[in-house]
Amino acid sequence: MSKGILGKKLGMTSWFTPQGDHVACTVIEVTPNVVTQLRTEETDGYTAVQLASQDKKDKKTSSAMKGHFKAAGTAPKRFVKEFPVGDSDVSVGDEVRVSDVFAEGETVDVTGTSKGKGFQGVVKRHGFAGVGDATHGQHNRQRAPGSIGASSWPSRVFKGMRMAGRTGGDRVTMKNLQIVRILEDQNAVLVHGAVPGAKNSLVEIKKKK
Repeated sequence: MSKGILGKKLGMTSWFTPQGDHVACTVIEVTPNVVTQLRTEETDGYTAVQLASQDKKDKKTSSAMKGHFKAAGTAPKRFVKEFPVGDSDVSVGDEVRVSDVFAEGETVDVTGTSKGKGFQGVVKRHGFAGVGDATHGQHNRQRAPGSIGASSWPSRVFKGMRMAGRTGGDRVTMKNLQIVRILEDQNAVLVHGAVPGAKNSLVEIKKKK
């Protein structure tokens, strides 16, 4: 069995534990993933399970991928990812549900692509405080980065200097998130805490290493 599964982030909600505690959760839709390929040491040099999720139109699928999905006995899918192999056996064409991989109360890592925020200044991008003083001629410096280097030496700006630039759109992994509830009838799982990405974006739920 795979050590992970593909899902779609739906948003956040509240959950009350039996003890009456209020828990902020992210709702992840996990429709049954299809095993489309098995990687083995003999043929590929490593072992892994390839899972596919979310149906895709035939006209938007390349001929090569159509044949790949046909060999697995499934319709074309939007997302294909590989995960390490777990304990139990699995075959090509099998469906993997979230309850087959995880259990309530288990701790997992969730990977997604963070929201893209475009070009941002240092206050939003790095949390700079700005000048914070509008007196003494500081009329337009409240959100400026300030000094970024020396003068005659080294006569350049060091690499890695925190400056304005493109923000977000990065691959982010949130670790040690607890699975609060698995709703099999709704193909959904509730994870305690926030998960990177916008609504309806792809996320990977993986067992802790």
